[in-house]
Amino acid sequence: MRLSIDHHTRYKFSEPQARVVQLLHMTPLDNEAQTVLDWRIDVDCDARLREGTDGYGNHVTMLYVDGPVEALAITVRGQVLTEDMAGIVRGAPEPLPPVFYTRGSAATSAGEATIALARSARGSDPLERAHRLNGVVAHAVTIEGGRAEKILAPDDILASGHATVREAAQLMVAAGRAAGFPARFVSGHSLHGPDRARRRSAHYWAELHLGAIGWVGFDPCAGASPDESYVRVAVGVDLAEVTPVAGTRIGGGVEELDVAVSVGVQ
Repeated sequence: MRLSIDHHTRYKFSEPQARVVQLLHMTPLDNEAQTVLDWRIDVDCDARLREGTDGYGNHVTMLYVDGPVEALAITVRGQVLTEDMAGIVRGAPEPLPPVFYTRGSAATSAGEATIALARSARGSDPLERAHRLNGVVAHAVTIEGGRAEKILAPDDILASGHATVREAAQLMVAAGRAAGFPARFVSGHSLHGPDRARRRSAHYWAELHLGAIGWVGFDPCAGASPDESYVRVAVGVDLAEVTPVAGTRIGGGVEELDVAVSVGVQ
């Protein structure tokens, strides 16, 4: 499948900023399930871009803009040729051992409710158990489009009974670790999801390491593993390490953020 991605991010500041620095996780890498055919990042002002790789093996772009800056627009466009690998990740950079992803974080720390959820997914085969866990997470909350204003702990997500796409992925990561799997957060894009009619963010899912099989993706939004309708961009221990755009600014006032994402088939 040939997918096209258009990701638009616009900041508007109430006061001119002296400087803006952004870290972008917005460029996918080739692996056995995807080949990047074309990709570019455009900024609507005089900006310096520096390409690199982070500790997880993700492609990163540092963006520097000197002020005065009243608004900033970042446009990312590209095309990726994809193949269905049943969620199995092969050919991607893996600078860290799976055991690294057993470590928790405040956003993915499993409380009693999440641990109980993880224990409810039984099975002797790791792949079978992981798929059951993904189904359990998918049915534990009503998954909605949009972005949450603040990040809730996994138990609080369960208690609320509903979750955004990234909260569902966060819950799957926490439940996966509670079930004994190394688990990591993934950002990227998908043709599907609850916000596909009006996307205001990237898509998010989880990857669990299943021993000899290796890393396998699980998307609670779909109740299944990623297929050829997905583009994988970045991985990390939690959301903070795969956010498409994050950074700092020097200047007062407040900022308005608007994001629009389009995913289509060529």
